Order: sequence, then structure tokens, then C-alpha cells
Amino acid sequence: MRKFDYSFLDNGLFPANLINITGVIYSLKTGSEIRKEEFEKIFTELEKVAKVQSIKSSNAIEGIVTSDERIKEIVNKSSKPLNHNEAEIAGYRDALNAIHLNYELIEFNENTILRLHEMMMSYSGDKYGGKYKDEDNVILEIDNKGNRKVRFRPTAASETPQAMEQLILAYLDARDNSNINKLLLIPCVILDFLCIHPFKDGNGRMSRLLSLLLLYKNGFDVGKYISFEEQINKNKGYYYEALKEASTNWEKNENSYIPYIENFLTTLYMCYKELDKRFNVVNSNKITKKARIEATVLNSLTAISKSEICEILPDVSPTTVEAVLGKMVKEGLIETIGNGRSTKYRKI
Repeated sequence: MRKFDYSFLDNGLFPANLINITGVIYSLKTGSEIRKEEFEKIFTELEKVAKVQSIKSSNAIEGIVTSDERIKEIVNKSSKPLNHNEAEIAGYRDALNAIHLNYELIEFNENTILRLHEMMMSYSGDKYGGKYKDEDNVILEIDNKGNRKVRFRPTAASETPQAMEQLILAYLDARDNSNINKLLLIPCVILDFLCIHPFKDGNGRMSRLLSLLLLYKNGFDVGKYISFEEQINKNKGYYYEALKEASTNWEKNENSYIPYIENFLTTLYMCYKELDKRFNVVNSNKITKKARIEATVLNSLTAISKSEICEILPDVSPTTVEAVLGKMVKEGLIETIGNGRSTKYRKI
């Protein structure tokens, strides 16, 4: 059976890029903490937006989708789920809320993992919620000819309870080692969780919930304000490639964690940079809302939609955004791409 031991993280022998990015993340974290104390209202608004994005994106990665309007209604609990997809979304909402509100009190142990999974599956009527798999599962991939093949065989069902116990004990042991960088430890634990694949369904979503839990408990709470899950979804191909590479020969204890660590830290870094960007725009109180909207569109490297502008500027109403965009189009500053809700705007 797979052995779980993170003591190798104590030797300090890592690629320079990993050491560099952890240093940058720690620096960005410090800046975020200072801002959070001074600008509580802005961070409250950012958290509301990020929560919707996280719930939408983590489910979308697994092909679980509904309209933006329905997601907002479900997140705000103004409507009950109307179908299976919405039931899955509501379950993720509850599990994410539990982490956001109580992460300091939630221990990383089997009870927590099982309870979060039960919560996540509670609306879908899945009798396997909160229970480890009772039969073996496989990870399949489809080639360009449509042929299915087994890419990875996770831990056998009969070995899963012991594997999860050993994973948690290994994490706790490494967590208490002051020489181990927690930014390197967390992605190793998440990769191992994914390779065990302990549940019949919901392993991907659970891995993202546990990523947030461990990040928050170790002081990296940027995912509350900029969706960690959305960043993964935006770069899904890169994520799956890193997962595939890092899990090769995992069952033989011969895999390399480096590709997954790189992907995980890059995602976290992107969250901090996006937080920096949004804060600077939202907090530009010396300029008008109109000027901030104009700056957001004109400085965007790609075409941007009204909803995306509203996410960057949560204190500006959609009506104001729409009015400014309409005027900019008339003045020939920007042009529209697409129609209806899919309309985007870009600098001419």
C-alpha cells in the first residue's frame, strides 16, 4: 500500500522557482492582511462575489452547471434546488459556508472530511454521502479516437479507510514540523487525497474544499475574497496536466509532487495578484465610479463583459456599469463583441 510521509519536505531541496513563488506569496499575504484590517467593507463585498464564483466554478469543473441567476438564488437561499445539478450546487454552498465561518474550529481529520462530504451530497439524495467508497474506482481518459482507457487506479476500496488515516497522520506530523513550509505541504496532501479517491463521487469538489480549509487554517485566506476554484477552472487544462504528471507511479511511491505543487502555488499566486488588482480598482476613491469603469475596460487585456466588470467593482451597480459602457460605445472608445448576455467590450 502507498506510504504517506512528508518528511522529505524538510530537506529544502526544491527548484528555485518554487522557493521564489512561496516567498512572493508570503509577501502578498502580508499586504492583504494589512489591507483587510483597514478596509473591512471592501473585503466583505469581495467575499460575497467570490463565494458565488467558487460555488459556480468548482461545480462547473465537474460539468455541473446552471444559469448565473439560479446560482445566485441558490447561494442566497432564496430558492430551493430544482434539479440534480442545482442540488449538487446547494450542497457545495453549505460545505463552503461551513469552512468560511468555522475553519479555525474545524480540525483536519476523518470526521471533518466525512462530514463535509455528507454536507456536500445532502441535497442530491446520494446514499453514499459521508461514506468511503465500497467498491474500487478508476480514472478514465478518452483518446482522440474516442477510445476509453484507464489512466489511473486509485487506492482499493478495502484499503481506503487505512490510507485516509495514514494520510491525515502524516499531515499532522508534518504540520507540527516548523522546518516544513506549509505552502509545499498542503498541495502534497491534496494530491494524495485525489489519488486515494476515497469517495464514490465528489472527490474533485472535496479536494478543492479541503484545499481551502488547509489554506485558511495556515493563514492563507485569499480564497475567501478571490475564488480559488475559478482560477483552477480558467486554467483547467494546466491543472489536469499537472495532476496527471504528478500522479504517475503514485501507487509505487515513485511519483514526483513537483508538477502539482507548481500548479497549486501558481493558482494561489494568481488569486493574490487578482486581489491586489481588484482592491486597487475598488479602493480608487479619488476618482469617480465612471472613471473606474472606464479604466477597468480600457486596461483589460482581453474583451470583458458587464458581469465581469461588476465582479471587479462590487460597489458599482450593474445599471451604472451599463450606462457607462453604452456611452463609451457611442463615443467610439470601445466596441462590442457578441449579443445579449454574452456581450463583451474591448478597447478600439
